[in-house]
Amino acid sequence: MPADYAPLLADIKARVQSARLKAGLAANRELLALYWDIGRLILDRQQREGWGAKVIDRLAQDLQRAFPGQQGFSPRNLKYMRAFAEAWPETVTVQPPAAQITEARKPDSAIVQAPLARIAVTRSPIVQAPLAQLSWYHHLALLDKLNSPAERLWYAAKTVEHGWSRNVLALQIEAGLHQRQGKAVTNFKTTLPPAQSDLAQGITKDPYLFDFLSLREDANERAVEAGLVAHVEKFLLELGAGFALVGRQLHLEVGDQDFYLDLLFYHLKLRCFVVIDLKAREFTPEAAGKMNFYLSAVDDRFRQPGDQPSIGLILCRSKNRVIAEYALRDMTKPIGVAGYVTKLVDSLPKALKGAVPSVAELEKGLAPKMP
Repeated sequence: MPADYAPLLADIKARVQSARLKAGLAANRELLALYWDIGRLILDRQQREGWGAKVIDRLAQDLQRAFPGQQGFSPRNLKYMRAFAEAWPETVTVQPPAAQITEARKPDSAIVQAPLARIAVTRSPIVQAPLAQLSWYHHLALLDKLNSPAERLWYAAKTVEHGWSRNVLALQIEAGLHQRQGKAVTNFKTTLPPAQSDLAQGITKDPYLFDFLSLREDANERAVEAGLVAHVEKFLLELGAGFALVGRQLHLEVGDQDFYLDLLFYHLKLRCFVVIDLKAREFTPEAAGKMNFYLSAVDDRFRQPGDQPSIGLILCRSKNRVIAEYALRDMTKPIGVAGYVTKLVDSLPKALKGAVPSVAELEKGLAPKMP
């Protein structure tokens, strides 16, 4: 083959893949527009002529007979189309300006960072990003689990940004992500440049939900850390997109003494190391000083040219927000403080907390006894 054959093949393959993606997005956009239009027609007839469920059932039968083999015309789906059109009427304040729509894929975009109450426009948004980039099944999750148009649009933008599946979208809605995102106590505004500080604040949460852990209330930091690493995929999902695990109990030798970082990550968008220190107790100011020390050591030992300043995140069972704010106020390194909860334990009555055995204890109790 000629010397330039391989680059030509790679170029053609890239063009084919791009065309397929564009065709898929166009087809999805047309399908959503069709479903919205059908739903609008049904909604209009119900409002003007009082159509009931029986008429929709008959309409489904006739459509299935007219288009044999084509899915999507079940009575249940027609009712979803009606709800779809009702959720996104032709004139309603549910979408940001077009200039913000084009920025939806960027993590620091206005559509992601802006308060929900500021989202507004006056036309049907179904054929525009990010809504048009979601599958019909994603839209069903938004319809089933959310009532606010602004919240639906917020989760739609996040889904496009992170490439969530329908199941992951449902999980994030159930976990109340929009109420926790960016809520950690931090000093990022005074320790990082504006663009970096906004992005760093956006990756934080408060509280973090570690509901995949089955830990007693008195579990220590090492038990929490071991549980998080054992469920590393779920842990990374809760942390959010961009985190790459570098190491656990990473050894640092400073001044002839040994220190160990609970968890060290690298964030691909922030281009910096993120040190996570776990506390199985309430936050204390001493933890901030320790984290400041860790960040100095990480910057000295691991930071490469082009990397941004390392960030620290202290995760504790509980915190006093005022104490955390005072503790971080004069720190020179970017540090955040957030709580974490494990639903299994935290949802129990106080009288039962600590009485629930861990998975390890259950396995030990159920193991066959040796004679």
